[in-house]
Amino acid sequence: QFQLVESGGGLVQPGGSLRLSCAASGFSLGSYSMGWFRRAPGKEREGISCISASGLSINYAESVKGRFTISRDNAKNTVYLQMNSLKPEDTAVYYCAADEEGWGISLKEFEYNYWGQGTQVTVSS
Repeated sequence: QFQLVESGGGLVQPGGSLRLSCAASGFSLGSYSMGWFRRAPGKEREGISCISASGLSINYAESVKGRFTISRDNAKNTVYLQMNSLKPEDTAVYYCAADEEGWGISLKEFEYNYWGQGTQVTVSS
């Protein structure tokens, strides 16, 4: 059974850092593009970063560019999102997702086939 499980969320002060992990089970994510999305309270889910299967192509939303870094370790079947300089507006539930089109770097939800359950990130003093 295909499953994606996010971890690493929590409460952090403004300016702090967190690293989210997304572990796949039941399939090898090495042939999938992987994306990170988030849904803030009262807002629609937005795509914030994605990485192609090879890791050679990466895309970021403007809201996180320069602060967040996506990476993947296909040997560990895991994708990461390093989040630095966190702001209160980064507070959201963060989701990872897998796109069967392994060459894509889309930030659009409909491109993705499999989703995790999400992990809460709260940025507050």
